[in-house]
Amino acid sequence: MSQLIAPHSGGNLVSRLLNERLSVDAREKAKDLRCIPMMSREVSDLIMLGIGAYTPLEGFMGEEAWRRTCIEMRLPDGTFWPIPITLSCAIDLADSISMGEEVALTDKNGVIMGTLNVEEKYQIDVELECSSVFLTNEITHPGVAKVHAQGQVNLAGAIQLFDEGIYPIRYPNLYQRPFETRAKFSELGWSTVAAFQTRNPMHRSHEYLVKVASEVCDGALIHQVLGELKPGDIPAEVRTEAIDALVKNYFVPGSCIQAGYPIEMRYAGPREALLHGVIRQNFGCTHLIVGRDHAGVGDYYGPFDAHKIFDTLWQDSLLLKPLKLDLTFYCYRCGGMASTRTCPHDEDVRLNISGTRLREMLCDNEEIPSEFSRPEVLSVLRAYYASLT
Repeated sequence: MSQLIAPHSGGNLVSRLLNERLSVDAREKAKDLRCIPMMSREVSDLIMLGIGAYTPLEGFMGEEAWRRTCIEMRLPDGTFWPIPITLSCAIDLADSISMGEEVALTDKNGVIMGTLNVEEKYQIDVELECSSVFLTNEITHPGVAKVHAQGQVNLAGAIQLFDEGIYPIRYPNLYQRPFETRAKFSELGWSTVAAFQTRNPMHRSHEYLVKVASEVCDGALIHQVLGELKPGDIPAEVRTEAIDALVKNYFVPGSCIQAGYPIEMRYAGPREALLHGVIRQNFGCTHLIVGRDHAGVGDYYGPFDAHKIFDTLWQDSLLLKPLKLDLTFYCYRCGGMASTRTCPHDEDVRLNISGTRLREMLCDNEEIPSEFSRPEVLSVLRAYYASLT
């Protein structure tokens, strides 16, 4: 029998997702409530709250939780939490809402996805949040831009979720909630599970990371981002097809499973790596693969800042452990996959193609070495890029 890791903070998963019977009544009641339109990030966070991925949070943060999370990475009760989870709206809309009022939460199409019991209204220091979470206030950072684009007032309170959006329909075999991955790990007899976070197709360097992790854990969870991505990123459907081909042809059956979750990337680098750790612990994982520039964007973070930030945590703040892995590549002198920790050779014998260069090669139909990516993966990606022309 496997013994799974406890959810974050040591209690049970906090699910705010209504069952089908209760959802019918809640939807009908919500039609008469004041509507709060959500940004795409807030939609993602609502679903993450609802399915228990943000355990122990029961809803969107109040001012004290927001401030302490920014400054101390703690909730008011002292529980470790690295990134604010908040809901915003315009000032005039906030002024019309009474304390204790229940409001309906809608997506960009006006679909009611859940409700919020308004317990608090407050305005934030945008520069404090951005400098704390993203380590920059530059508007060119996509995460900073999102914070600046949100409403001027935050609404806080417990939520109820009764609509998970497109995810269960569009990704019926991939989208999984924390209680489902935990059930699968138990079924497989896994007690130690390494999570691999990805928003990109997996090439041989990523394959190598997962296989290294599989040597020290019972199994691996390839966990795909299904939420909204930045322009230029590969769509989830294409990425899933490519990863399916990789797993089918190059992994031992039963050594890893795939799942997808609805988070929207904040590109917060080291702080986001910590959030990924909290989330993966809730999904039942004991380890998180933290590679080079984990959750980074541009040149905002050092290549191993996400490694270093785990060393700053206090004892028992997070049960999940990071697997800090270095830059990996194919070395022609070594004759196989290696990392900067294991390969003594110069860069001129290391095959390392950047994401930008890879996209150029795929768009121009250039030859891509099989040492960089498996042919089955490249076949999927070539078909995708051909469809864009």
